Amino acid sequence: MKSLSNSKLDATIIDWPVHMQRAIDLAESVWTATPNPRVGCVLTKDGEVVGEGWHSAAGQAHAEIAALHHAGEKANAATAFVSLEPCAHTGRTGPCSEALIHAGVARVVIATLDTNPQVAGKGVLQLEQAGIEVCHLADFDQQARAVNPGYFKRLEQGLPYVRMKLAMSLDGRTALANGESKWITSAAARSDVQRLRASVSAVITGINTVLTDDPSLNVRREDLVENSEVLEANSGGLNRQPLRVVVDSQLRTPGTARIVTCDGEVKIYTKDAKRTGKNIASNVEIVGVASSAGGVNLRSVLESLASDFACNEVMIEAGSTLSGAFIAAGLVDELVVYIAPKILGSDARPLLELAGLQSLAHSIEFTIGDVRQVGDDIRVTLKAKRDYGKE
Repeated sequence: MKSLSNSKLDATIIDWPVHMQRAIDLAESVWTATPNPRVGCVLTKDGEVVGEGWHSAAGQAHAEIAALHHAGEKANAATAFVSLEPCAHTGRTGPCSEALIHAGVARVVIATLDTNPQVAGKGVLQLEQAGIEVCHLADFDQQARAVNPGYFKRLEQGLPYVRMKLAMSLDGRTALANGESKWITSAAARSDVQRLRASVSAVITGINTVLTDDPSLNVRREDLVENSEVLEANSGGLNRQPLRVVVDSQLRTPGTARIVTCDGEVKIYTKDAKRTGKNIASNVEIVGVASSAGGVNLRSVLESLASDFACNEVMIEAGSTLSGAFIAAGLVDELVVYIAPKILGSDARPLLELAGLQSLAHSIEFTIGDVRQVGDDIRVTLKAKRDYGKE
């Protein structure tokens, strides 16, 4: 496999970066393909795009298959630009490497290799053994990996990518002292949260939130802002409900809780594995993990979600105590904070419970990734620094 940089492409292939960027853009248009990665593919021939495709959901056609179908006979002798190395194994669908070979493509250009042990260079090897040239556009490697942060983190670290959603007033409050919090943020912000839920494998909350607020934490399609492009890109996954997860050390989740009675699977994590036989509802599984400081070990929860349930990306929507505990344990990769232009006052409830910080040197730092207005609110996306604390 040749590895090329954009600056060293000759005049005959100077347009390669344009096509690879399009393949990555197609992958990014998909909210989730969990447990699979998001992938986009563009087929070109004689300087023209003859086919495009993306993987919209597990069990649906992979990006390469969709692009080949779009191209038809024009796929013969074409160049395929794929955001991720083509798979070389049979899962719910057949190997994409074999499909590309049978279609007679002349060349395959990838943005990054797939570290899944079932692929991990095997796709490249099969293509090359069939006489197909394979090239790696090295300048797109990090961008392509960033499309699937949870997929790569699960494979390489045994943990999902952890996103935490927070909503607060200008003075960092989440509710009035009496608990009233509906609604701090605007309808547009709440719709945006629905999109975030639709993009993750699981939504995590704590038992106190279940008992106090009785949330459903499901994806309400009617609250999603949709357009024709969104519907097309996510046609395979819009009806999917993310796994709903409750951290409940004492197994206090009632069978009447909305998080249990709504459609979709629920996992309740408890510290007492001997009580996992408790029957709450048919869609509920109780999972026992190690305890930590008298409660559920949060890292063990994430490890289980990655290894047992193939969760790539998870989102925490919890109260100040559990949210603070995840941050204190160094387990959060990204914060998505919605800031409402309101002041709730010093008697209102704080955003996070984080005790023990005695100096600025011990503060937990994030970097700003994105800032934008959503309705009347501001959404700030922050990334954890690489030296962020360890449990």
